[in-house]
Amino acid sequence: MEGRPAAPAPYRATRLWNEITKYFRAGMPLRKHRQHFKKHGSCFTASEAVDWLHEVLRNNSNFGPEVTRQQTVQLLRKFLKNHVIEDIKGRWGTENLEDNGALYRFPSTSPVKPLPSSCPPKENLENFSRDKERLFKLPHLPRTTLKKHDLLQSLENLENANPDIIEENKEDALHRKEISQEYVQETWRNIILIHLQTILGLPSLEEVLQPSQIVPEYVIYNMTNTSKHGVVILQDKSEDLPHWVLSAMKCLAYWPRNNDMSQPTYSGFERDVFRTVADYFLSLPEPLLTFEYYELFVNILDLLQPHLERIAVEALQICCLLLPPPNRRKIQLLMRMISRLSENVDMPRLHDAMGTRSLMIQTFSRCVLCCAEEVDLDELLSTRLVSFLMDHQQEIFKVPTYLQVAVRNHIEYMKMAQCKYPKEEICAILPTYSYCKQITPQEFEEQKVSTSQAAVAELLENIIKDKKLSVKDKKKKLKQFQKEYPLIYQNRFPTTENEAVLFENKPTIKQPMLSLRKPRFRSLRY
Repeated sequence: MEGRPAAPAPYRATRLWNEITKYFRAGMPLRKHRQHFKKHGSCFTASEAVDWLHEVLRNNSNFGPEVTRQQTVQLLRKFLKNHVIEDIKGRWGTENLEDNGALYRFPSTSPVKPLPSSCPPKENLENFSRDKERLFKLPHLPRTTLKKHDLLQSLENLENANPDIIEENKEDALHRKEISQEYVQETWRNIILIHLQTILGLPSLEEVLQPSQIVPEYVIYNMTNTSKHGVVILQDKSEDLPHWVLSAMKCLAYWPRNNDMSQPTYSGFERDVFRTVADYFLSLPEPLLTFEYYELFVNILDLLQPHLERIAVEALQICCLLLPPPNRRKIQLLMRMISRLSENVDMPRLHDAMGTRSLMIQTFSRCVLCCAEEVDLDELLSTRLVSFLMDHQQEIFKVPTYLQVAVRNHIEYMKMAQCKYPKEEICAILPTYSYCKQITPQEFEEQKVSTSQAAVAELLENIIKDKKLSVKDKKKKLKQFQKEYPLIYQNRFPTTENEAVLFENKPTIKQPMLSLRKPRFRSLRY
């Protein structure tokens, strides 16, 4: 990995942090509390904040139902540290917050983090995303036949060759010239970039992935050197998992039917084996998805929704191919193991207070995905991704053969064209792919804004319809919302009359405090 570019700044994670803090300020219910014989207005307890925020995170597509209450507490501690909230005395800057009745409030200003600047364009593929249909010119090649490189050989040995490719005659085959290794690598990079950009639906990949971060040797190795189960096989065994870790993982994955552990077991044996595996992965110096690709995988979190499941699987298929082969092998074996463990009803409990699935996600999320810089949402983002990887690991780690076919077809076309026109400089356009209707960058930005505004407008409706809020609290909440989102508020209440209707006083008939009866007058006559 030496000489590779640094990972992109965590742009999306910062943007997500800003969205959550704004949403929390606008939606968290505030009311009066009494503490130490003193009343405090417009505040909330730590437990109330945990209850509300935990429910929001569980229903948010970026995080999902796997979010635990303890993770919510951790996020609130980050809020306190970054002055999103402060205690009732105005203190902040620490993470001293517990799930209890301590009182907190919002400061007068809502701090947001500055978005990191984008990475500078790299090398000669600058502004690739805006020019993905550019012409790729075949470089001038020597007349003598070059020795066939491993990359080209792996392409020509692919199965299921495209039947539409025109069969070359023997005379053409004798004079056909070889394609340079550099051109093959450039073709791999650009076809992968085109596919990823199309799948992710981004107008540009500059903030997510640079062409120089794609190593064709890794991609081809991960595609061609696999076992019958699709797991990468390493030629250099020194880069593989230690034998004792593999034995422990096999023991857990096939519990209780494995034959690799010959020694007798004892009470709690399975917990010790699990701890051995966990200690190894947690001691790795870098997450399995690497620091370099953090921003790439975080951007896929937007796709982890039921109606976008197929697209998310395709995106992760390509992204996992970019990993160094030792990393891909380790994450493959780890996902296979924890997926089996979470579904194994015969496995004894590995934790007294936590289910097996939750334990797997909480234990291994940080060793799968995290940022080189400290990002406050790391744990929540990684648990969401690991949960999806567990559930779809068989599909995600399948080799996407359409990439091989696309590269092969392009190379074959260039060979035939060079043979047919040996003295001319050949140009060929790389193919484009569409999974849905393509939109312009301006349309993308408009849709992104409209989606965010729809979510905020829904929050406003929830405040209006909340019957648990008193009139006074509802007015305070609406006033705060108006300050944060004036345009959305104006669309909902275009005039003061519309706003007044919401709080229109209904006539009520008060019961008399005393019940007075008319006195009975009796006659004095007898």
